[in-house]
Amino acid sequence: MRNIRSNESGIRTDGGLSIVSLTVGVILIGTPLVLLNMELIPPFVAAIASVIGLFIAYSIRIANQWEKAVVLRMGKFVGLKGPGVFFVIPIIERVDLFIDQRVRVTDFHAEKTLTKDTVPVNVDAVVYWMVWDVEKAALEVEKYYEAVAFIAQTGLRDIIGRHELAELLQHREKVGEALQKTLDEHTNPWGITCQTVGIKDIIIPEALADAMSKQAQAERERQARIILGTAETEIAEKFAKASDQYRNNPTALQLRGMNMLFEGLKEKGSLIIVPSSALDSMNLGAIGGLSALAEQQKNEELRGQKGHT
Repeated sequence: MRNIRSNESGIRTDGGLSIVSLTVGVILIGTPLVLLNMELIPPFVAAIASVIGLFIAYSIRIANQWEKAVVLRMGKFVGLKGPGVFFVIPIIERVDLFIDQRVRVTDFHAEKTLTKDTVPVNVDAVVYWMVWDVEKAALEVEKYYEAVAFIAQTGLRDIIGRHELAELLQHREKVGEALQKTLDEHTNPWGITCQTVGIKDIIIPEALADAMSKQAQAERERQARIILGTAETEIAEKFAKASDQYRNNPTALQLRGMNMLFEGLKEKGSLIIVPSSALDSMNLGAIGGLSALAEQQKNEELRGQKGHT
């Protein structure tokens, strides 16, 4: 089954008489017949005029603005005509093809192609190309639009085989540029240039996608643990420096302890558990007793106010 999907080929064959040709033919052939019917000209003159009108009508051809017409004379290439109105010699000359010179798009894909690290992938891509030399495109290759599509698919498979999966996923633009250069080398002798190649999608096996997701999650957890460990190390270093300061300055240590106790007691309903050694080293027992006494006196005053009311 073909894996190539292409838009219109861009080739139009000679459709014979156009609307313009038919109109001119009707006028040139009909006029002598009308004159003959009116007995203004003899029959042989009407016949000759009708034949001449038929030849003139058949010689008229029209190419669209974006087209070039390939003209053959007795089977031999004689030149390109168009765009617009042009003339050919009936019977001797014919228009073989009208070739579109606009930029065209062909999308293609490679199914189950192995990467350099033997991972099967499906890759969808698209190529933008145009005919820059109509003569070469008409004479050098048959059905050039199919040739471009097939060579693009072959080049894509070759590019996939020369890159690992990680490179395909991370450097799509570089892969597209490499493929574009390969296509240009093959299609330039045909008068065709490939302007851009884009990698639309890279599909990997579902099991591999799950494994890569788990690997990424594990990597994020590892990074989080490293960051947490680094933070703990920095905190320990700061505590070590602070301990050096407190060791040589007992007054600073006592003030720090008082500040910690104050911060803990200023919130209602707070509970502080202090080691017994800290009571001796920072005189926290006296401070705690004073704080408790102040709290008790405050509670007694509140009860007295309630009794008076």
